[in-house]
Amino acid sequence: MGETSALIAFSAALLFAAHPIHTEAVANVKGRDEIICLLLSLLSLKFVLKGLDTQKIYWYFLAGGTFFLGLLSKENAITFMAIIPLAIIFFRSFQWKSAIMPLGILTIITLIFLMIRAQVLGQWFGSEPPMELLNNPFLKLVADTFVPMTLSEKMATITYTLGRYVQLLLFPHPLTHDYYPRHIPMMSWSNPGVLVSLALYIAMTAFIVLKWKSKSVYAFCLIYFITTLSIVSNVFFPVGTNMSERFLFMPSVGFALLTAYWMITEMWNKGKQTLFFSIMGVLLLLYSLKTITRNNVWESNSKLFISDVEISDNSAKLLNAAGAEKLVLANKETDPLKKTEWIKAAKVHLEKAISIHPQYLNAWLLLGNAYFYNEEYDKAIESYLKTLAINPNYEDAKGNLGKAYREGGKMYGEKQGNVEKALQYLNEAIRYLPDDYETLRLLGVANGVSGNHSLAIEYFEKATKAAPDLADAWLNLGTAYFSAGDVEKGNYFYAKAKEMDPAVLERNQRK
Repeated sequence: MGETSALIAFSAALLFAAHPIHTEAVANVKGRDEIICLLLSLLSLKFVLKGLDTQKIYWYFLAGGTFFLGLLSKENAITFMAIIPLAIIFFRSFQWKSAIMPLGILTIITLIFLMIRAQVLGQWFGSEPPMELLNNPFLKLVADTFVPMTLSEKMATITYTLGRYVQLLLFPHPLTHDYYPRHIPMMSWSNPGVLVSLALYIAMTAFIVLKWKSKSVYAFCLIYFITTLSIVSNVFFPVGTNMSERFLFMPSVGFALLTAYWMITEMWNKGKQTLFFSIMGVLLLLYSLKTITRNNVWESNSKLFISDVEISDNSAKLLNAAGAEKLVLANKETDPLKKTEWIKAAKVHLEKAISIHPQYLNAWLLLGNAYFYNEEYDKAIESYLKTLAINPNYEDAKGNLGKAYREGGKMYGEKQGNVEKALQYLNEAIRYLPDDYETLRLLGVANGVSGNHSLAIEYFEKATKAAPDLADAWLNLGTAYFSAGDVEKGNYFYAKAKEMDPAVLERNQRK
């Protein structure tokens, strides 16, 4: 039995290590909590069993210490308060007298952790989920307003995701780091995927009940899977997203153990070693190839977002992230045609993100940026105004709106000769950019062209205060005084400009 147990453990470890579903937990720095939590939780289980086997009490204190550190890493470790006694029941001769000390220590540790958690968060249990789609996937849009899903819709959607978890363990493709709304759509009980998932979990539960007395390893693996998945399932606690591949890091141990146990008992122990090696070899090869290709996607944010948006093409969050990355690439692009293509692609993503989440603040801002980079200033202004309608105190939107008005005013004045429209935009721009040199300069120019020389002088004077070391600023002020008929001041400021930059007159004459 010892040799068989070692072979099962080794096979399970190989399957676990190679499984592509773990790519996110390993490649993403956020996944460190998953890795450390599982490691410490399993160690605490090992130490408890070691203590029961040797009757050495210090193993129980080691179990308590590692369990506490596991809880501090991620509170998912709390599921081992159920897993550890279940493991004792299934794999040891359970007696309350011998189990009371290790379970008592773990209970005390859990209570200490919960008190620390309550002290930090200010509450023992979770608060009401926010009415924000990106932090609460169980909302639906009704007349441009998000309202909670009905209990039936919520539970159908959760049931569907539970089935998707099993599917990803059995067939890990396609993989994505983002399952935010609406990559997982709102479901109803008439959906075939929901019904299949419900039937699957009913079957697993029935199997556990039927095999409980025989202490079946299969039953334990299923209990382990369901128990460790429960805390991230959204059934008991909201987790802020529909599902995530990293949430399978701990539950997948049950899958790996079940698969390895089946292969060893049904193949290896029955003299079918060739079949065992064939299936195990194929699984490890396919898992490894998928893991390697998936690792490459995690090379950078840009590669990850742009790759995964092809899969999670209904996730508002990922559409926004991919749009942002494509705008970054557009700004780095020197080829005008390629730059336009990047901006066009970004707009498609951002517009779709907004169609899913009409109050998506950052998506409206980025859409405004996309229009701005493409010199579609009227549309940029419209997007920034929408952003400020959602949050009037959004400083980035205010600054970008000012720039859009400024560049729009410049376009209307210099390219289209529409001075009236230029002044309209520039007067809006100055509200958001009161100390911006370029806005002040353009207002000076526009008012000068309109014949309002006193106002032109006023703006050019403000421009010199905004950029006192810029010779062109003083030259413009001198020109404004010349236009107003004040030759003396015109000459004075021309001389000041030439003193700062002797070539300033010649340079401006060439313009």
